[in-house]
Amino acid sequence: MADGRPTTKVTFLLSKDPVTERAGDVELGQLLMGLAADEFEVSGLCLSAQTGSTTLPGDLPLKRLPKPKIRPARLLVDSIRKRRSLVHVRFDTDDLVAAIEACDADVFVAEHSYMAESFLRSAKFGRARLVVNTNISEALVWRASRGVLGRIEAPRLRRDEIRIARAADAVGTYDAPEAEFYRANGIFGARWLDVSLPPVRQVDVARTPRRLVFMGLRDWPPNQEAFLHTLALWPRICAGISDAELCVIGKKKPGAPDPVYPAGVRDLGFVEDLSAFLGTCRALVAPIKTGGGVRVKILDAIRMGLPVVGTTAAIGDLGSMYGLQTHDDEDSFVAECRRYLLDRPAAVADGDRLYDVNRQRWQQRRPHRAVAALLRAETVAA
Repeated sequence: MADGRPTTKVTFLLSKDPVTERAGDVELGQLLMGLAADEFEVSGLCLSAQTGSTTLPGDLPLKRLPKPKIRPARLLVDSIRKRRSLVHVRFDTDDLVAAIEACDADVFVAEHSYMAESFLRSAKFGRARLVVNTNISEALVWRASRGVLGRIEAPRLRRDEIRIARAADAVGTYDAPEAEFYRANGIFGARWLDVSLPPVRQVDVARTPRRLVFMGLRDWPPNQEAFLHTLALWPRICAGISDAELCVIGKKKPGAPDPVYPAGVRDLGFVEDLSAFLGTCRALVAPIKTGGGVRVKILDAIRMGLPVVGTTAAIGDLGSMYGLQTHDDEDSFVAECRRYLLDRPAAVADGDRLYDVNRQRWQQRRPHRAVAALLRAETVAA
């Protein structure tokens, strides 16, 4: 460093390959790495279908390690033998342990609690600092979306998540209630991460047609659930508005049958230029029922000044940060969607306000300071 102090080395442990995979946790993981690189020397280890070394934007080194395949019988045996949840057993690999031990980082950041398992088995445990970014509680997701198996696994997952958090030097969450949960369980280094996405070119909402957009990868159960709920609400949203349109963006759930699409709905799947397309939309809709963790689609809309209609589960703590109202009641949700379709000036005003708040937060470097404080394991204010 310019002041002569040694640079702290930070290595992120990623469950997905940021070069080949697209998801909210992947995008925010890359954001955290970029923010950390302002102050620290940053690299990554990721689980991937490919192996070898590459670089991420900003010339951040990334080493790819074999991602374990799902072998149900083996996972069940290991889960019983190690007394851990299926998820935490699956992502603990000898290859990752070896790569951690070969790394000279001062701080290791587990993106998702389960990515800390290999660190705890390594010789680095107790010698290097461990930071955990929980993203979203797997216990919450499994309980809500995996049927009987999910209800069985949820308590085991929660137990593992608490165990990992207790072993960490600092814990970051994307939900304030989640951070409070950890602190109530004696993990006083748990904190809510005040992060947002950098502003991009603002959407000209005044020039948009009466088009709403639902966005999300539907192989993620909460998104598939919300997608089907959006279709069910659409006839009420568009009633009497002849030119109203709903566009759906994101990969379909593999193997799921196509639903009956109401008039005015287009399922576009993958969109090559997402920013350009969102620039043609009046508002983003997110009737999420199972929420928490990463809310990257909401942050994506905010960063470009696109109005948002969402539930509490979809918006979470972003509501207080950006002055977003939540609409958990179906009648309220439908009414807000119709307001944006019919009242262009209202949509313009709300989009302008969101864009300005996000721009100011970024200029004040609030996300940068939040990430640096987490990695330094600074004391959390009471």
